[in-house]
Amino acid sequence: MEAGGGAGEVRHWNAAVNGVTLHVAEQGPASGPAVLLLHGFPELWSSWRHQMAALASRGFRALAPDLRGYGDSEAPADAAAYTMLHIVGDVVALLDHLRLPKAFVVGHDWGAQVVWHLCLFRPDRVRAAVAMAVPYFPRGPVPVMEMFAARGDGFYVMQFQEPGRAERAFARYDAATILKKFYSIESDDFTAPPGVEIIDFLQAPSLPPSWITEEELRKCAEKFQNAGFTGPLNYYRMFDTNWKLTAPWNGAKITVPAKFIVGDKDIGFKSYGIGDYITSKDFKSSVPDLEVAIIEGHHFLQQEQPDKVNSEILSYLEKFTISELA
Repeated sequence: MEAGGGAGEVRHWNAAVNGVTLHVAEQGPASGPAVLLLHGFPELWSSWRHQMAALASRGFRALAPDLRGYGDSEAPADAAAYTMLHIVGDVVALLDHLRLPKAFVVGHDWGAQVVWHLCLFRPDRVRAAVAMAVPYFPRGPVPVMEMFAARGDGFYVMQFQEPGRAERAFARYDAATILKKFYSIESDDFTAPPGVEIIDFLQAPSLPPSWITEEELRKCAEKFQNAGFTGPLNYYRMFDTNWKLTAPWNGAKITVPAKFIVGDKDIGFKSYGIGDYITSKDFKSSVPDLEVAIIEGHHFLQQEQPDKVNSEILSYLEKFTISELA
């Protein structure tokens, strides 16, 4: 593995894995240590554009798929096809397709959830993991939606549950406006007032956030305009199903070496006591081989603070490849 050199062009290809076709963007030498980059909601592979270039320039093979239901990847119609077993199954099947016994995995938001569960289900396939924005929460004693229900109907996850409800509300806007609404969230509580849909409650600035250009937003919006939001929303509709399916791992710990990165202004850090959990011994208890980095920034951290995030990821992954960097 070389420590320098150009990043090269982004290559695009499709793979039939686990019963779906996934679109994958790739950058860097095919012989380099593989890093899978898993995006969140509502994003695509391109949310990792800065990390892909940085990883590739350091000799890593960066692989960023559109997760099932997103972008140019296949979107099964049945919500039941979006359980964590399905999504993790896609990742394992992608590693098999690439003939990779193991890989580094990096995930943000829902992608972080996939990373944690990949580490839980198949630690043998992960060299080390980096999760961003969403920490690992061990399986609780009651279904997740019982806890969310206490926050009321205005809470975004509650509104996403009923098939078609959020889609009908989203249909009042073009995809670019929807993305700007989500990308610009800074409120501490992601809850709409009574009788108001969350997408109507969120503000849409006239310009996109400073970390994404008009052209980048347009390209991303085109993909969502074409594919719709049902696939991405179906992830949220599987919370209770995931709780049932993960019963065999109740009490299990994440044994893979892992790093967690979060922005100090992320609503997921500032709200609901999550910041206290992240800095507590409970998080470390569930993920014994854990490093935590709290850096300046909001939720979409890898795009907002790419240099800082790149530094955190590279410094961590290169600890595992130091022997190859001679």
